[in-house]
Amino acid sequence: MLSLLGFLTVGVILVLLLTNRVAAVVALAGVPVVAGFVAGFSPEEVGEFVGEGLGDVAGVTAMFVFAIAYFGVQRDAGMFDPIIDRIVRFAGNTPSTVCLATTLLACAAHLDGAGATTFLITIPAMLPIFDRLGMSRLVLATCVGLGAGVMNLLPWGGPTARASTTTGVPVNDLWVPLIPAQIAGVVTALVIAWLLGRRERRRIAAAAETTEAVAVGAGGGPTGRPVPSSGGSGSAGTGGEDHHDSGEDLRRPRLFWFNIALTVAVVGCLVAAVAPPEMLFLVALVIALVVNYPGLKRQTARIEAHAKGAMLMATTLLAAGVFLGILEGSGMIEAMATTAADAIPSGAAPALPLIVGVLGVPLSLLFGPDAFYFGVLPVLTSVGEQFGVSGAAIAQAALLGEETVGFPISPLTGSFYLLVGLSGVEIGKHIRHLIGWAWLASIVMLAVALATGAIPVWSS
Repeated sequence: MLSLLGFLTVGVILVLLLTNRVAAVVALAGVPVVAGFVAGFSPEEVGEFVGEGLGDVAGVTAMFVFAIAYFGVQRDAGMFDPIIDRIVRFAGNTPSTVCLATTLLACAAHLDGAGATTFLITIPAMLPIFDRLGMSRLVLATCVGLGAGVMNLLPWGGPTARASTTTGVPVNDLWVPLIPAQIAGVVTALVIAWLLGRRERRRIAAAAETTEAVAVGAGGGPTGRPVPSSGGSGSAGTGGEDHHDSGEDLRRPRLFWFNIALTVAVVGCLVAAVAPPEMLFLVALVIALVVNYPGLKRQTARIEAHAKGAMLMATTLLAAGVFLGILEGSGMIEAMATTAADAIPSGAAPALPLIVGVLGVPLSLLFGPDAFYFGVLPVLTSVGEQFGVSGAAIAQAALLGEETVGFPISPLTGSFYLLVGLSGVEIGKHIRHLIGWAWLASIVMLAVALATGAIPVWSS
């Protein structure tokens, strides 16, 4: 009963998100609450599940609000302008090169294995460039997601550490044989980024020709302006467009190096885990406001300019906490994990690594990292061992997709909401845009792992 209800809950939420029928808050909070009552839990028990779930995401939500406000203030002050100019000069105005640079930056930023850090570093830096060139924010989210996803296989990343804990295999023993596959994943991500950039160039050129033709037909001339970004701005973005002053009045060129130093210090402290991220961005926001915009009126105006997008996404994060809290507290996740493992026919057990590897990315839509690696993987391992399949092989196959390449499309992770929120794209559109490319990268990695013998095709 709980298992079926859990799958139905996740299925309904995914359908609602992918079809954009309701706001994310309605899907993520409303459906699980109803499911909790249907499962027979009392309002008091459901309330406890909700409280636990909200507690788990409170820190991420606070970090998101303060980070969005901080980067918005720095964007207003013009800190990104020289950086953007340099990147544009390096990458040119060619969308393919910009997409490559974005993916490379995401790969480099994800060396610490933290998705939130990667998104907070990469997206605010590249978003203005995408907007300036009229490129789709969906492409931005896809390039960043691919770069972070293929790098999430690192030994200090969450999935690999969880897999090591579950199987008892040293983390390096899991990762080292997969290095060729990971390198192939990085190359695949870069190739995909280049293809996406070429497609963006054609789209922008076609739209520019259409705009010019309309202008000429109406008696005007070419505007020469960038084509508006497709993919929508979503419910949240880095903001900064709702100015109470003109853009020129907001710029603080004399404080450029101060703002750079402040941002580098924040990122450094973030990577070094000096303090909780929400505290770091809160302190940084206070300093940025006091130095760049002294006075109550100016500071209030800057906060108001970025509050709408941040708060809309914050409510989505809190709703996700409700979703996760109810599924975990009610036992639905555990029941789903058992059912999924039991559904595998005994005859297919020798091919478990291949099956898990192929299904890794879509499984990220159903199981978060804890649920899969601590719930599903142990059951799969015990089944496989009865047929001579090592737990390490199953774990390695899972690591090529489940919550690695697949985590940027998983509504079951907090960093997913940072990715879509910072990019300013709708959840459903993002999943539809990225899932195919992420799955392709995962399959390429799996093929290389099979070819190198890191993962057996079939165990006897």
